Amino acid sequence: MGYQWDFYFIWGYYNLFIEGVFISLGFCVVTIAIGLIIGLFCGLSLLSRHRLLSFPVRSYVEVFRCTPLLVQIIWIYYALPVIININIPAYLAGGMALTCYISSFYAEIFRGGVISIERGQWDAARALGMTYPQLMKRIILPQAIKRMVPPFMNQSVIQLKNTSLLSILAVGDILYQGSVITSATYRPLEVYTIVAIIYFVILYPLTILAQRLEARVATKE
Repeated sequence: MGYQWDFYFIWGYYNLFIEGVFISLGFCVVTIAIGLIIGLFCGLSLLSRHRLLSFPVRSYVEVFRCTPLLVQIIWIYYALPVIININIPAYLAGGMALTCYISSFYAEIFRGGVISIERGQWDAARALGMTYPQLMKRIILPQAIKRMVPPFMNQSVIQLKNTSLLSILAVGDILYQGSVITSATYRPLEVYTIVAIIYFVILYPLTILAQRLEARVATKE
């Protein structure tokens, strides 16, 4: 093939790439923060013996864990406004989908972390007269969180990659900015190569950090 690679023109569009990076990171940070709060509530609710509480939460978690994120984004943006009769902006629909998706995984991480604590510690705390909130705050969660850190980090890395799906709603993330530049230059190979490099430069250090945290936790067990 006689294709001539040319990356020089990319410098004329660096501002769009920078904008895309900030938008992608912004969505990632906000959805992770909100997802942690929702995930904590859902994770603790899954441990409840009251089915009126655990059943709807379990349904929520399984729906968002077991359906593709792309489908969720499209459904929330196109179908949900029809049901509630309220127009939802693209950035809000995308943020809602990302938040619900990651919170469902965080819920399972919280639940798994809590039930991983040895039963004897639960019994000992109850023998000391601790209430359930005291038990969780002083005994269970401090230990469980250490075990949750590696999966939390891994899921958060995945969340940054998931933000690329926002491009289907014309939200100005990294991938969408790449499509805009491609439309203007007709050089998709160079543009999407740069997009891939940007994601790698951001995600690789986070992946290494997640691996080191996992190794550190393993050595302390």
